[in-house]
Parts: sequence; structure tokens; C-alpha cells
Amino acid sequence: MAAPRSSARGGAKVTAIPQVSWRSPRPAPIVLVSGPEEVCAERAIAGVRDYLRAEDAALEVSDVRADDYAAGTLLSLTSPSLFGEPRLVRVAGVEKCSDAFLQEAIAYLNHPQEGATVILRHTGATVRGKKLLDALRSGTGGGVEIACPAIKRDDEKVNFATGEFRAANKRIAPTALRALVSAFADDVTELAAACQQLINDVDGDVTDDVVTKYYGGRVEVSAFVVADTAIAGQYGAALVALRHALASGADPVPMVAAFAMKLRTMARVAGNREPSRQLAQRLGMKDWQVDRAKRDLVGWNERSLGLAIQATARADAEVKGGARDPIFALERMVTVVATRAPFGA
Repeated sequence: MAAPRSSARGGAKVTAIPQVSWRSPRPAPIVLVSGPEEVCAERAIAGVRDYLRAEDAALEVSDVRADDYAAGTLLSLTSPSLFGEPRLVRVAGVEKCSDAFLQEAIAYLNHPQEGATVILRHTGATVRGKKLLDALRSGTGGGVEIACPAIKRDDEKVNFATGEFRAANKRIAPTALRALVSAFADDVTELAAACQQLINDVDGDVTDDVVTKYYGGRVEVSAFVVADTAIAGQYGAALVALRHALASGADPVPMVAAFAMKLRTMARVAGNREPSRQLAQRLGMKDWQVDRAKRDLVGWNERSLGLAIQATARADAEVKGGARDPIFALERMVTVVATRAPFGA
């Protein structure tokens, strides 16, 4: 569990309550599930429910809308019942809460009911309920916060999918992971469902062939899939991926740019034995980028990396008008990178 943050810079929220990962949620008198990523929020809320139900199967679960709230509901649902069963109240739409809910929720923070857990779901879409959030984050009510920030960038989606397989102790090939993310790049919820389907259905490791079998109709081979496959030394698969990408309308210029970016990162990391975090800080990179480059460098040496960089620079010039056949230039680059040898050697 991350330590509570007591100060902030650059406009970030100030909070004095524990920050809990949505992958390992735990209950508290008040649980704030904040942020727009709905798939993570759903996991967090379900995780809190399962935690409480494992402790007592008699758990009473109630759902409330903060934007369509009847006065007195919160206190009524959290008050002890005749037999003293634990209570879980899930409150949705806090970002659109009514004045009645806001007033009663702030009062509830000062006197939370014993044996009750209240989950407040706030998407962050508006500042409505800010007074409530500020009070909760100051420590009133003994709550915790589970942040669910938006997953938008490619690296965030890759990290999300990696976490899905890691949490299930399931291995997936890097190129298969990249293809899977590419297939569901527009919808994190669908990506999560696809990950879970592969985790539940597939015996053993998840390979490129498995992803193609399940989602071949959706997989759009990106420049990074081609680059990942070639850098991994999978020559035949790299050529197939290249032709598939070109048939799908991929532009040769960004294709070469993807190779150049990955090889440039590998070159910056090569030969350094510093811990990933320290090296990332020194090079102005992210930890995951350094870790990925270190994995990519397995089997490479100074000579082969130099040849690959030279081949990529040549291809870059040729696909930008320096040669009549940009497709041949791409195939030659892929050949050098995947075989780690001069073209035609």
C-alpha cells in the first residue's frame, strides 16, 4: 500500500488518507473510488465486496444513486440491523450528487456507523462534491482512496494488460501482448475482457498464434508489433507481420520510425548496469522503458546493434524518397534487424 500523501505540487490533490491499488482493494469505513477508468473502478468495488463477503457471508449490500437521493437513506442503510450483519453501501454518481446527499455524506464522515462500509464512486468528471472529497482526503471518517486514472497512452494499455497476466501468473509473449493491445486499443474494457478470456481459456503460455486464433480478425499489426518481432530475432514472423501491416495500409515512414525509436532506446541502455529506476532518471526515461530495453537487448551485442541502426538509417532515407522501392527498403531493414547480420550475409 502506498503511503498517504500529505502535500502536493503543480495542482495535484492533497490527501492524508492511504492510497490503495485497485488491483488489491481493501475495506475501510469510507472507500473513495476516484477517477474515470470504469473497468478499474468496477474491479475495485467488486474486490471490496468480495473481501467483506469472505469475512462474513451475511453481508448486506445496498446501492444508492447520489444524484437521485432520498433524504435519510445513507443513515438508514448503514445503521445496524436486528442481527448485526455487516453492511456495504455502494454510492454511484457522487460527481453529480444532490445537495441532500452532500450534506448527509459530510455529516456521516464525522460519525461513521460501526460494521458499515460506504463506497463513494466519483469519476472526477466534475468538481461537484469537492467539499466531501476534501473532507474525506483530510482524514475525516478514516477512509482510503482507490485511484482509477484514465488509461489512454499505448504504454499505459501495455502496462494494464501486463498486469492482468501477471496477476493471474500467466505468461504471454511480448509480441502477442503488443498484438492484443493493438486489437483492442480503443476500449480498455474490451481489452480487459480479452485478457481474462485468454487467461481462463488457454492452457500454458499465450503465444502469437493463440492471439491470432482468438482475435485474428481484430488484430491490426502495428509498426511496433513488426519492430518487436524483428528485434526478438523472429525473422519469418517479422516478415509476415510486415506484409500484414502493409496490406492493412501501414505507412513505411512511421514503420521505420518505430524501429528507430526502439533501437535508439536500446543503444542508450546498452552496457549500463545501474538499477532501472536510477538509469531511467539519469536518461530522462520511464522505468518500464528501461526494463523493456534491457529485455530487448538479450542476444544483442555492440556490432549487431550498430548494423541494425545503420540499416534503419538507410531505410529511413529510402522510404522518404531516396529509393524507388520503399517496400524492398523495409524488407532489407527487417532482415538485418531480425537476423542481426549484414543484408545478404
